Amino acid sequence: MAGCCHDDGCTPPRPGALNTPAWRRVLWIALALNGGMFVAEVVAGLTAGSTALQADAIDFLADAANYAISLGVAGLGLGWRARAAFVKGGSLVLLGVFVLGSALWHAALGGVPAAGMMGVVGILALCVNAGVALMLFRFREGDANMRSVWICSRNDAIGNCAVLAAAAGVFGSGTRWPDLAVAAVMAGLGISGGWQVLRRAYGELRGLATQSLAG
Repeated sequence: MAGCCHDDGCTPPRPGALNTPAWRRVLWIALALNGGMFVAEVVAGLTAGSTALQADAIDFLADAANYAISLGVAGLGLGWRARAAFVKGGSLVLLGVFVLGSALWHAALGGVPAAGMMGVVGILALCVNAGVALMLFRFREGDANMRSVWICSRNDAIGNCAVLAAAAGVFGSGTRWPDLAVAAVMAGLGISGGWQVLRRAYGELRGLATQSLAG
């Protein structure tokens, strides 16, 4: 909330200001919320027959792993953090490819998902991801590892808005095509975000290698 400063202050952290209590606390909260939403969306996605919800559930799982890795490397050197970010960026790209393939597979199967359940779960997921994204906003200009966490949370909030649009589209059209279209959009977001993280992590690793050679 704007203006609500505590002991941690309100200014964005310096790129080197890592492993602070504020950073770790936000990661623990985000890890717990994403783990819980993964379970909820798996059940809801299978029950409703929604590809978009299933894709979002997998995304919650990937994010929970993302936060766990970030907690593990928060106190390590830049090289280890950049390597972790590189792994996470590659995972995002692979996740996007998987979701895209799943959407194509379900397009051949047919059937109409339950729009009502999609809408309710989509609103809950949006509230969770928007809250996490707001908590992480102040850390978005850190190193590649911090930026990867911010990008994931930002993309999730955008994806949840798309899930709600899909629910409205399914309800209005009586077909599953809006659901499949949103799953494809979420796949694109994952691939794009993963590529951004890969590029930044690669730049950090290359910079470290240059410094090592110069030294």
